[in-house]
Amino acid sequence: MMKYAVLLSLLLISPLAWGEPGLAAVTVTGGEGEAQTYSLSIQLLILMTVLTLLPAALMTMTSFTRIIIVLAILRQALGTVQTPTTQTLIGLALFLTLFVMAPVFNKVYSEAVQPYMNEEITVQEAIGKAAAPFREFMLAQTRHSDLDMFSRISGEEAPETVDDVPFSLLVPAFITSELKTAFQIGFLIFIPFLIIDLVVASVLMSMGMMMLSPLIISLPFKIMLFVLVDGWALILGTLASSFYV
Repeated sequence: MMKYAVLLSLLLISPLAWGEPGLAAVTVTGGEGEAQTYSLSIQLLILMTVLTLLPAALMTMTSFTRIIIVLAILRQALGTVQTPTTQTLIGLALFLTLFVMAPVFNKVYSEAVQPYMNEEITVQEAIGKAAAPFREFMLAQTRHSDLDMFSRISGEEAPETVDDVPFSLLVPAFITSELKTAFQIGFLIFIPFLIIDLVVASVLMSMGMMMLSPLIISLPFKIMLFVLVDGWALILGTLASSFYV
């Protein structure tokens, strides 16, 4: 994962910065009044700044958003409140994202990172080759209606081909599509657990046990149903395969 982070950082650095000598950072004065100035490389400064944007890139340009929302809705449907913990869900979503995005990352590395490190292509060529796999992945998950909406909001003419769609338009359209897809999946997940809650609530009402919370009774049944149908395998397998349809 680190090599892809380094690539993204290198590609986001302006090519003009490579020719800059650096910025004066610290001046040390010796015993005889001799001063020595230590400079901070502009490339390193920009690289450190860009690294702070990697979490945002992870959430907006990969499958992470859909996965974490579906897992959060699943926990809510089960009614287990904080089980699994938020940290567990985020870790699971992160590694499932790496699994889903592995073909994209491998393509970026073979077509952009490796040639650039071997000095076979320029920075501009590396940017184009690295952006292409992400563009292809994001376009495959993005609805045309969302692209049209953001194109209309921007006041610009709609791109003639998918290759002409700028990232400034593609990223918000991709996020919107991912949110809609995640909530659609979450709705389907919620239905069987909702039926269990309704049945338990109806039985308790018919028995006159109105003071007893239905969640206390329905929770074991929902967990048992989820385990019997091998729910984790179904959810994670469906999520992973949904990006390759």
